[in-house]
Amino acid sequence: MSVQQRRERERAERHRLIVDAARELAESEGWGAVTTRRLSERVACSQPVLYSHFTGKEAIVTAVAADGIGELTVALRTARTGAACPAEALTALAVTYLAFARAHPALYEAMFVRRTSLEFATENSPEVLKAAFAEFLHTVGPLTGGRDPATLAELVWSALHGLATLDGTDRLRPDLAEDRLELLVDAVVSGGV
Repeated sequence: MSVQQRRERERAERHRLIVDAARELAESEGWGAVTTRRLSERVACSQPVLYSHFTGKEAIVTAVAADGIGELTVALRTARTGAACPAEALTALAVTYLAFARAHPALYEAMFVRRTSLEFATENSPEVLKAAFAEFLHTVGPLTGGRDPATLAELVWSALHGLATLDGTDRLRPDLAEDRLELLVDAVVSGGV
């Protein structure tokens, strides 16, 4: 291995350490605790070295968000492809999405609430975002009933995001979570949405 290859590998490893440390710190103490000083301490590098990887906190949050969206995509694909019919696929996707948001609140916040440089819904959207949205498209595709698949996918995602956000901040009655999900799926399947 050449010196250049070793340096590139070490740089990639340090980059991964910074992203992982930011995610762990955010999940344990919240995004307010994620500072360049604390991250530098956690990964044993100077702040200038950290800034050679990321321009600031937003760039770090963006990297964490992109990783999380990739993880969510895999979970959504597994849920969708394991279902026996389109209605079950939608239910499985919805349950998986909400469980992911509940299990990883700081990660979910980075993905869909905090400011990042990720461009959603454009030609320039990163492949990880396109792949995630494709899972929604594949899921609602058989349920469109003449409706625009992309618009229906956006509506389902928006509804799930609303449920995840409101549930995550204890603003919904917890004993009715299954009822809300059933109503959403029924509305999409019946064409009422």
